[in-house]
Amino acid sequence: MSFDPHPPIHQPPLEVAPETFLIRSAQPAFGAPLSVNLNSLVIRGAEPVIVDTGTVANRDHWLDDVFSLVDATDVRWIVISHDDDDHTGNLAEAMERCPDATLVVNWAATERMGASFGLPPGRLRWLDHGESLDVGDRVLRALRPPVYDSPTTRGIFDPTTRVYWASDAFATPMPGAPVDAVDELPAPMWAEGFALFHHHALAPWLALVDETRYAAEVANLRALRAEVIVAAHTPVIRGGSVAQAIDHLAALPSTVPPPHPDQQALTAILANTVPA
Repeated sequence: MSFDPHPPIHQPPLEVAPETFLIRSAQPAFGAPLSVNLNSLVIRGAEPVIVDTGTVANRDHWLDDVFSLVDATDVRWIVISHDDDDHTGNLAEAMERCPDATLVVNWAATERMGASFGLPPGRLRWLDHGESLDVGDRVLRALRPPVYDSPTTRGIFDPTTRVYWASDAFATPMPGAPVDAVDELPAPMWAEGFALFHHHALAPWLALVDETRYAAEVANLRALRAEVIVAAHTPVIRGGSVAQAIDHLAALPSTVPPPHPDQQALTAILANTVPA
């Protein structure tokens, strides 16, 4: 059998709150019957906002989905929650299509992205943790989640809809056939996948944290009283699943994750996918 990388699985935009849409695709896992979300967000308010810009591999679908929801000339803000390439994959194209959009990042992201993107200084707005962004009919708040893999990470909370964009936090795998919401996942799969992703792929420093200080960060997030949590690498979290998801997050420093795949697993995968 020859090795044939699977392209992203397109999922149509999903309205998660009034005028708030998750732009979705899913990447099939390498060598396992699993998939992982690659999401971004559109807030279709008085001054439309795009949060993160998807991946290069999903460019055509991403551009079609975003601009089926909002006219490019109406977009006023493009927020980058951090500078990893699965969040910035279509940034140059979005900035070109949206001539009146301001790019919302922070100082660290500007410095880190400067070698890859020609960031126009006159179109920048720096937004740091704890600061606010007035977008006409609502004021968004930049609130970094308790777990992250980049110093540039900022979550975004919309108090109008009580939707929190958590960047990479709450990441978890799905079955090979993607689902819309975490309550469609088997409970053991969610708990184990959540621990696996956070400890091995997002925040390996979790085992080293001061648990009291970490608990305070989780408490601050819980105090937002978010009704919907969305992020780049999780199905939608809403209803009773919000409290459960935050409980999973709170437990991470003392959670022992399942082992991640190693070279032995890679050898077995290659034996089944690549000709000798």
